[in-house]
Amino acid sequence: MKIAEGQESKKAGYKVPFGTVSITPKARKLIDTALDTKWVTKGKYVREFEEKFAALFGMRHGVAVSSGTDADALACAALYDFGAQRGDEVIVPALSFVATGNAVFQAGLTPVFVDIRRDTLNIDPDLIEAKITKRTRAIMPVHLMGKPAAMDKILALAQKHGLKIIEDAAEAHGAEYRGRKIGSIGDMSCFSLYAAHIVTTIEGGMILTNCDKTVEALRSLRNHGMAGKFTFQRIGFSAKMNELEAAVGLGNIEIFAHILETRRRNMLYLIDKFRRFDKYFITLKEEAYEKLGPHAFSIVLREGLNFTKDEFVAHIEGQGIDSRNLFYSMPTQCPSYAFLGHRLGEFPEAEYCSDHGTHIGIHQDIEVGQLDYVVEVVERFMKSTGYSI
Repeated sequence: MKIAEGQESKKAGYKVPFGTVSITPKARKLIDTALDTKWVTKGKYVREFEEKFAALFGMRHGVAVSSGTDADALACAALYDFGAQRGDEVIVPALSFVATGNAVFQAGLTPVFVDIRRDTLNIDPDLIEAKITKRTRAIMPVHLMGKPAAMDKILALAQKHGLKIIEDAAEAHGAEYRGRKIGSIGDMSCFSLYAAHIVTTIEGGMILTNCDKTVEALRSLRNHGMAGKFTFQRIGFSAKMNELEAAVGLGNIEIFAHILETRRRNMLYLIDKFRRFDKYFITLKEEAYEKLGPHAFSIVLREGLNFTKDEFVAHIEGQGIDSRNLFYSMPTQCPSYAFLGHRLGEFPEAEYCSDHGTHIGIHQDIEVGQLDYVVEVVERFMKSTGYSI
């Protein structure tokens, strides 16, 4: 049964497009109903979506917002209800989509960057404690590409130093760590519901928490800091989700298991097929104690190869395989962060992965034959550059 529409990448001519959007018949019906009733701002669909999304992860409360960035920003701003002051610090990995660092600034706090591990793409837990100061209020691990961060060590550090944990689970829908769902481990967790993700509202985000005090703050923060009618208790945001977006999300929750299963099939298939390239590329592996959230398939060139990441990307793009750069070291490779005074070389692992990494799609509209095509294209490229497979 076909359940997906709006595949922009395919329209652009890619044989293996990066992303897709699943819009179900249920979503269309709900959208029509909302339009007919003329109630399209936050209402019953948003509340239903919050409840059902939270239930997917075994959490008590969900707060729907307008983007994953807003989810991170509001989660950081909620720290003020627990004693944080303007300028206090939140520890984040150096390598992530820039929204992670931006959100901390937007909340009036200061991101403190920690380098990552090349084999996981996630924050190096052994480097975190050295960055903790008297002004540290939270650790925000990012489960990049759906690979769970080392939450056991992070939990231990947070408990030792009295810190909150905010999980940036933007790309980790469906991931698990030591029997626990990613998004259910920290004090708060933040999801992006952008078009490329497993559950999408086209644009949107979600914050999960089990804490009544936290959810009260979050609901106020997303609506200008309002409590009741025009009583403003906090410096807030305008970050509400609307009924049309929630309708798309409710449709995606209906087929969540199907999307997750299909994406995991694609991810595990490529992990297996890329073993033949282990001498040349670093790709994420799934350990026995975890399940990767199947967001995308990352490829990082190993050192000493006779071709560059740009040459590799140019080749696969030329053969119709859509790709994206593997983000950047925010403090040293994003010009917008130059005011912090960091210099290239301070975060060598993050910088390496950015300079040598890319990622491709494994979404629910990709078939196994297309994955075989990816492997064939990569194998031809490696042979053309003189490497044996």
